[in-house]
Amino acid sequence: MDIRPLTPGYAVSPQIDPADFAAIKAAGYTMVIDNRPDGEIPPSHHTDVMAQAARAAGLEFVANPVIGGMLTMENVAAQAEAIAKATGPILAYCASGNRSSIVWALAHAGKMGVDDLISTPAKYGYNLEGLRGQLEALAAR
Repeated sequence: MDIRPLTPGYAVSPQIDPADFAAIKAAGYTMVIDNRPDGEIPPSHHTDVMAQAARAAGLEFVANPVIGGMLTMENVAAQAEAIAKATGPILAYCASGNRSSIVWALAHAGKMGVDDLISTPAKYGYNLEGLRGQLEALAAR
């Protein structure tokens, strides 16, 4: 498991394993957001399996599958809603953590500076510079 905190309340990670949820809970996270579609992964890591393991560990679990190259504003709204209702720190995961970083940044447009939304994930190798125009447009709303 490779947890990468973007803020004190939101971290991203590449794909996690069902056996990781106890350690995620022990690390202080209260919610896990799954940004990985089932079509990308083996049945052992499908949403229903992951949700059951998360809940067994005492974690809230939210499924918000983001298809690579096909991110929607519904994905952004669902991520924002999950973030807003979290009672503590969140761990969001996908294949590499990139999609979880992108939906975080888009959900925070207008709430944080665009430079921060780009530079924070960049610390972990996620290049969101290509989203600058979209982040600026969302922030201007």
